[in-house]
Amino acid sequence: MTVELALSPPPAPLRSTMADAVYQDLRRAILELRLKPGMRISEAEIARQMGVSRQPVREAFIRLARIGYLNVQPQRRTEIVKISVQEVLNARFIREALEVAVVRRACEGDGTDLIERLTENLARQHESQDFDDRREFHRLDDMFHRLIAEGAGCGFAWALIDEQKAQLDRMRFLTLSFGQPAVYDDHHAIFEALKARDADAAEAAMRVHLTRIIAHLERVKVEYAEYFEDDGKRAGQAAG
Repeated sequence: MTVELALSPPPAPLRSTMADAVYQDLRRAILELRLKPGMRISEAEIARQMGVSRQPVREAFIRLARIGYLNVQPQRRTEIVKISVQEVLNARFIREALEVAVVRRACEGDGTDLIERLTENLARQHESQDFDDRREFHRLDDMFHRLIAEGAGCGFAWALIDEQKAQLDRMRFLTLSFGQPAVYDDHHAIFEALKARDADAAEAAMRVHLTRIIAHLERVKVEYAEYFEDDGKRAGQAAG
């Protein structure tokens, strides 16, 4: 394996802190497809690359399996799960149901602090788009939605969304090769509706934004076919 995993752990960390650092680094590497769908990895290899013991890697593997990124097989090499179209669509549905409610609530409050934070976020999105910095754009995209949830007093909702969207995140990252302008425009439309405290417009803009991934799905499946699993085959295996 030649993937660079640049872990920068804190000095003398507790085991749980080290495991969190390993988990976050591996999750980013999988999300950003530096560790590609279908690739096989092992605790020993990852621990050696990161310069840590196997215990925090083992804990990170368990957490990554829980969110659907890894298929951990005891005594065998662990495989990075391929992207399931059905799970992408399921996650998108859950996300839309939650975020529509969140954005409507965000329109009910004063919102001054939220608007200031979103203004800064959008400026940074624009800059990262200009430099085609997809990693930073993706991070700011997530931050935009998290800020709305927190501004609405619904930070708990973002925590739920974050747990459900692992498969969707990889799809989103793939679409950034061509979809950044549309995502930015969607965010700006949501921002303007929030600024006007127009709940109906905010809901409509959010639905357009979170439905856009469906339009991009077929293109990405063709361009990156090797990253996707056969959902029909998996369902047949499960039934057997």
